[in-house]
Amino acid sequence: MILLNGASGIAVGLATEIPPHNLREVAEGAVALIENPEMSVADLLGRIKGPDYPGGGQLISPASDIQAAYETGRGTLKVRARWKVEDLARGQWQAAVYELPPGTSAQKVLEEIEELTNPKVRPGKKSLTQEQTQTKALVLSVLETARDESDKDHPVRLVFAPRTSRIDRAEFMKTLLAHTSMESSAPVNLVMIGGDGRPRQKSLKECLSEWVDFRFVTVRNRTAHRLEQVRDRVHVLEGRLIVLLNIDEVIRVIRESDDPKHDLMEHFRLTDRQAEDILEIRLRQLARLEGIKIEQELSNLRKEQEQLEGLLKSERLMRRAVIREIEADAKTFGDDRRTLVEETERTVMAVTVVDEPLTVIMSEKGWVRSRNGHGLDLSTLAFKEGDRLASWGECRSVDQVIFFGSDGRVFSVPASQFPGGRGDGVPITSLVELQPRERILYMLVGKPDQALLIANSGGYGFLCALGDLIGRQRAGKQFVTLEKSEALLRPLPYPPPPPADPESAPPPRPELLVAALSTNGKIHLFPLGEMRTLSGGGRGVIIMGLGEGEKLQSLAVAASQVVVRGTGRGGRIDEWRMSGAGLDEFVGKRARKGRKVPSRMKPFEVEGS
Repeated sequence: MILLNGASGIAVGLATEIPPHNLREVAEGAVALIENPEMSVADLLGRIKGPDYPGGGQLISPASDIQAAYETGRGTLKVRARWKVEDLARGQWQAAVYELPPGTSAQKVLEEIEELTNPKVRPGKKSLTQEQTQTKALVLSVLETARDESDKDHPVRLVFAPRTSRIDRAEFMKTLLAHTSMESSAPVNLVMIGGDGRPRQKSLKECLSEWVDFRFVTVRNRTAHRLEQVRDRVHVLEGRLIVLLNIDEVIRVIRESDDPKHDLMEHFRLTDRQAEDILEIRLRQLARLEGIKIEQELSNLRKEQEQLEGLLKSERLMRRAVIREIEADAKTFGDDRRTLVEETERTVMAVTVVDEPLTVIMSEKGWVRSRNGHGLDLSTLAFKEGDRLASWGECRSVDQVIFFGSDGRVFSVPASQFPGGRGDGVPITSLVELQPRERILYMLVGKPDQALLIANSGGYGFLCALGDLIGRQRAGKQFVTLEKSEALLRPLPYPPPPPADPESAPPPRPELLVAALSTNGKIHLFPLGEMRTLSGGGRGVIIMGLGEGEKLQSLAVAASQVVVRGTGRGGRIDEWRMSGAGLDEFVGKRARKGRKVPSRMKPFEVEGS
């Protein structure tokens, strides 16, 4: 019943989303499982095609997704509205939607279209976002009108008229499906209380198996109860038959006895149940016709008793009886499937972006923009008063630009979304959603396979790829774990180690080194291979051992040379270099405290090459 009707809700820490199913299919699946208990979920799905929603619609998920949802008891299925194109006079046409996915109504779809064509400024924003503006222009370019023509004859009828009949019909519906709930996700979470009284997530086979077992117990108990009733009735009728055959003697015994019940039991060898029934019988039931009826009823009951006893003794007969009942119910109450199961690609509106070189620019106050081309003279750029260049990067228009927040969150924005031209750009807050008191620290561009070293001032860090940082949420995703007193250092892209060339001298070091510089002027080098890769982010491992009040302030990845920069006498910038054998003095195991830089300057940066 729970598969037929479905269920949705949440209790104390437990939620369930069971879609409804077709009665005929569930009955066919149950019968098949009775005949072959070793059936797999895949075999059952040959009979139970998937959910059957009351409102119809089209289930477009691939068969593998449907099978995975029913094998694990949890998943998400894609359901789409069904429509037809109606040709009108003079070459015109319109699209009429007559079935909607579960949880979607005609009013909801019209409200979504109203929001798309007449968007409102989001809370905390001063104007429409670029995404809202683009979506509005896209929908208005194809849609002329949308109206609800639902009535008693048409429970659902949404009519969409295109702006021009020359619009491709498939592209027209693709635009509407991609931006409304006419194509949506339907969750599957088969959590239920089974025969053991405990809630648990179950597969389709477990659900049906439990019900089949329950059905056998029910039919067996019902049969045993009916058999008990039949036996009792047969016993009573046998006593009445004795009365009809000896009516005069029975009347005499009753008239002359002080204890009629006892005397009847003694004289005619009756049981207490039979004697009690005889004493309560009415005179009209002693007629000759009643005797004939008793004999007929007794014959029928004895036949039924024999059948019931045989049913309880034979598993084969019991199985056939259960199957006949299920098939009878399916024939009486079953109906045709309403939801069409037909795999189709999910509708995705892909915005075509021309692949061209871009330079992305971010100011100190968080304004971002782009310029076409690479190798630009950035000294000619103009900024708002009190603002200046903070970061820039060369990429392609099809790339993602990564932004790092002060709380360890990362945000990805397509490079094509940044405004070009001669303006000041847009604030980064219009493209991403920052948490309270969070600010953007760094910007990074590159290919998804670009390797990165990410660390914090507390001396912890890890390796990852730039592609690990890419996400679809405007609110970004938490990627770097930071303690209260720690700050995120600038993420460090690094190249792979140079390949060995047998025709030339081997490189000084086949493995890259990590160079870590602390605020106390200590430097420590160790092999990059000792770092841990965390594609999902986190806190990482200890890079450098730090003393009380000491922080990690700069990192570098070096192949053959390390340069330490610092402030010397008079505030001038000095450098201290080490390479070859000079590196060996500072190389050790990861997490060591390192050694003081042998220079009088105050180090603030390390660089590798």
